[in-house]
Amino acid sequence: MTTNTDNKVEFEGCKGIKNSDSGKALLCSGLKDDSDTWVPHSQIHEDSEVFAPGDDGVLIVSLWWATQAKLV
Repeated sequence: MTTNTDNKVEFEGCKGIKNSDSGKALLCSGLKDDSDTWVPHSQIHEDSEVFAPGDDGVLIVSLWWATQAKLV
């Protein structure tokens, strides 16, 4: 995990698993321990490599959301 001055947090080695039924969140692995985490699409940064199910790589989210989700 990397935090930068742009109020973003980067998580390496993440994978998009599935979208929520409402389409407003993406279930991701690799954020915290061995548990999967629902990430609101509104909190995924445009520079993220993970946007959809099947995507692998760096997930970039807002620092505010990562703090609220107790990931930082």
